[in-house]
Amino acid sequence: MGYIGSELTTKLLSFGHKVTILDTGWFGNYLIDHPDLKVVNKDVRNFDESLNGTDLVIHLANIANDPGVDLNQTLSWEVNVLGSYKLLHRSIADGVKAFIYASSGSVYGISNLKSVNESTPLLPISAYNKTKMIAEQVLLAAANQIRIFSIRPATVCGFSPRMRLDLAVNLLTYQALSKGEITILGGRQFRPNIHIQDMVSVYIHFVNNFETLQTGIYNAGFENLTIEKIGRIICSIIPAKITFKESNDNRSYRLDSSKLLSTGFSPQKNISDAVIELKSKFDSGNLIKKDEWLTVETMKKLKLDQFLL
Repeated sequence: MGYIGSELTTKLLSFGHKVTILDTGWFGNYLIDHPDLKVVNKDVRNFDESLNGTDLVIHLANIANDPGVDLNQTLSWEVNVLGSYKLLHRSIADGVKAFIYASSGSVYGISNLKSVNESTPLLPISAYNKTKMIAEQVLLAAANQIRIFSIRPATVCGFSPRMRLDLAVNLLTYQALSKGEITILGGRQFRPNIHIQDMVSVYIHFVNNFETLQTGIYNAGFENLTIEKIGRIICSIIPAKITFKESNDNRSYRLDSSKLLSTGFSPQKNISDAVIELKSKFDSGNLIKKDEWLTVETMKKLKLDQFLL
């Protein structure tokens, strides 16, 4: 029921799939009732539903981003790694055909290479990056028992019914719309980006082709730009002032997604599309600041220690 999952679920249902959602519901439910949709409000660490008859598991559940993970690192390791392990082995035991995992391009950390591909050594620099890397390794170790696809997405941008306003393009666009000013931390860091509709299409691509595609790791990001360049693109669409401040987030890398492209996938949207769409939603009153659209603000209200195993 998250930022990507809400859009992905709607698309899967439109294609005639039967979908079961497993989600804690921490960030609300923006899905529309559908006869082929079942929602299970439960923690991935305590999943005990039968997966018999399920063809694929798309594993998006995690404590997201660096600040979110840092609020309670023990909980984050439990959810991001232990939860992934338990869901994987339940999938194997119940005969699921394929397991698609949402890893993260942030596992590359800092790289001065022109681009990083799936064989580039990983240099995770935060607890979040490390949880994604370890979970990925745990899952891939079972590749002889189930078809595993680990997707390393770029930073996602664009509108979703369950919006996130703490992702780079979305955050800066909302600042431009609501304040007429953008604050850029650093600016020279390179970050790869992907439109949410292309991100959804990546998962659909693997759903449709899981029996024939090579298992393993796939980067998914198509615009490698500095944070400053992203700000300039936004300001070319929404007039706003740019202010620069120092940043303590030095992640900088450029994704090479040629492996994914070689499978026949083709992106259809870009950052400018996302900004234009977000502006339209803002102008119509459908893009407003809500705590549940901000990971850290929502999680701070949850008293996270109560969720530890």
